[in-house]
Amino acid sequence: MRTEHDGGQHDLRHHGDAEVRDGGAALTDLAVNVRADTPPAWLRDVIAGSLEGLAAYPDGRAARAAVAERHGLPTGRVLLTAGAAEAFVLLARALKARHPVVVHPQFTEPEAALAAAGHVVDRVLLRQRDGFRLDPALVPEGADLVVIGNPTNPTSVLHPSALITELARPGRTLVVDEAFMDAVPGEREALAGRTDVPGLVVLRSLTKTWGLAGLRIGYVLADPGTIAELERAQPLWPVSTPALVAAEACVAPRALAEAAHAAHRVASDRAHLVAGLREFGPDGLYVAEPADGPFVLVRLEQAPAVRRHLRDLGFAVRRGDTFPGLGREWLRIAVRDRVTVNRFLQALDRAVTLAAG
Repeated sequence: MRTEHDGGQHDLRHHGDAEVRDGGAALTDLAVNVRADTPPAWLRDVIAGSLEGLAAYPDGRAARAAVAERHGLPTGRVLLTAGAAEAFVLLARALKARHPVVVHPQFTEPEAALAAAGHVVDRVLLRQRDGFRLDPALVPEGADLVVIGNPTNPTSVLHPSALITELARPGRTLVVDEAFMDAVPGEREALAGRTDVPGLVVLRSLTKTWGLAGLRIGYVLADPGTIAELERAQPLWPVSTPALVAAEACVAPRALAEAAHAAHRVASDRAHLVAGLREFGPDGLYVAEPADGPFVLVRLEQAPAVRRHLRDLGFAVRRGDTFPGLGREWLRIAVRDRVTVNRFLQALDRAVTLAAG
């Protein structure tokens, strides 16, 4: 572990969607972590039905109550946001942190938002040799805001909730990004719904599992005082009517059952992908394991060349060098169905051969 400040060497605003923009629409997308073939038809119909009410200002009360019920919380512990990314901005602007710390490698938007709000951010860098696993003792005792992802993007590490709660302290805000937790069977290690952890703030996204990245919907779970602070920092009507209707639908029992089924399917497809990637061990490819998210992180010395060749062969994967703690030799690969994975593995075999030549 080491701590550092960014010297401009990481593009914190680079995200997976950049891999399929500007001519990349024809590529098979293994760069973005949104579940394939979403949103489902029933959800599209629900959203389309909301368009009749666009003349009225958004009313988030029903969606807020539905999210609260889903997690067994009072509504005062819930704040709906325009995606989890807005929540990071609100946290950076509303909370008066003196010593914020972000645990990396992880989603870069929390640090980008903090830096944009004028904070000097310290990093705790987890290491490959430790499996990118968290050791709570590595986080500085004086940190009054700590951000960690679980399961973590891009490492796919699922940290034990008991380890994460060891980070809680009086006077410290502990932000846990659970944007991909609903892709974990049984949501094991989830902290959403917990009220016994001091300073806990849990972020959830509905864009990944349900394919709503273009609609922007997520939420924050925290103590009522923190929720009130964040709400004061929001603009009026921050979440659109279609997004509110989608949120209410996505936390209904039917949707939760569908998401649970999808999580088991993702786990099976991920195991298939990992098994195929292991076959490239003689070529120097390392797979970060165990993987528990809907994506897999790999290390390969010729990663930049392999990524370029994969694009020529019709596949987009996510470069890893924009994540603090990783370098140019890392790639993140989204989990897809077995047919797509088999096609990808064939392309990867060709790309590795071309890069070696």
